[in-house]
Amino acid sequence: MEKLTVYSHSDCLSKDNGLNHPERKERLESILSSIEEIDELLIEIKEAPLADFDDINLVHPQYFLDDLFSMIPDLGLVGVEKEPYADTLLCVNSKDAILRACGAGIAAANDLIGGNKKRLFCAVRPPGHHAETTRANGFCFVNNVAVTARYLQNRFNLKKVAIIDFDVHHGNGTQEIFYSDDSVFYGSIHEHPLFPGTGLESETGVGNIFNAPISSGTNSEDFLEIFSNKILKNVDKFKPEIILISAGFDAHKRDPLANINLESEDYYTLTKSIVEIANRHCNGRVISFLEGGYDLLALSECIKAHLKGLSE
Repeated sequence: MEKLTVYSHSDCLSKDNGLNHPERKERLESILSSIEEIDELLIEIKEAPLADFDDINLVHPQYFLDDLFSMIPDLGLVGVEKEPYADTLLCVNSKDAILRACGAGIAAANDLIGGNKKRLFCAVRPPGHHAETTRANGFCFVNNVAVTARYLQNRFNLKKVAIIDFDVHHGNGTQEIFYSDDSVFYGSIHEHPLFPGTGLESETGVGNIFNAPISSGTNSEDFLEIFSNKILKNVDKFKPEIILISAGFDAHKRDPLANINLESEDYYTLTKSIVEIANRHCNGRVISFLEGGYDLLALSECIKAHLKGLSE
């Protein structure tokens, strides 16, 4: 059983989105409480550092970050997008939360390569996979998984990085960032039609993008079969040096923002199947990043299943 390292920070709890917003601090509180309840796994919790702008600039230009942070209010909330996506909000504490969420991935990368750790989970918010190169979107401001991928390539000279995304919403930001880059594999299984409306099978980049859109009401058996045939088989052929996971738990049957019918234990199966490929091609090296998941009870159960799968 592998020892797991979890990166998080209290600054990620201070990001406020107002009343009744689905991306709320209670999500992370539920996750951290769940981790404390796990007795059978060896888990080390470490504080996420603030990301350096030089590292974020590997994906997002400085002018975008300057414009974004200049919008942070002294009081209340400010939306960074127009309707119908006006629920991507900044508050007074947003900057440190955004930088901690991104810094977690950088620290995890350093631990993974420099410290010989194998499995790490970034329990952070705000999430990142909807953030495009110069556009905040879908509760996301900086694309945490994309910055980590570029950092691994730039700092450690990795040639082949795989990103697997099982959030129920397509990671339009991650796809946009790597659409023309065959050194990065991006595979996503997601409900369609659903926000953000991207992620058709015909969107293939330069042969590095693999989308598996699924219909409303898809059950566990069909989901896992499609995931195996459309995502896992192709990442196996890619033979990555590391696997990064955009881990959203909103395909759960209780999630209020989608219509897929996964059970909590399915996330163990999903995660274990990814780890098996990591063991085959990249010495078991996996970094997972929290993305979506908005039912607190389901999120608590799914995190336990996910971490168990990571420990295999």
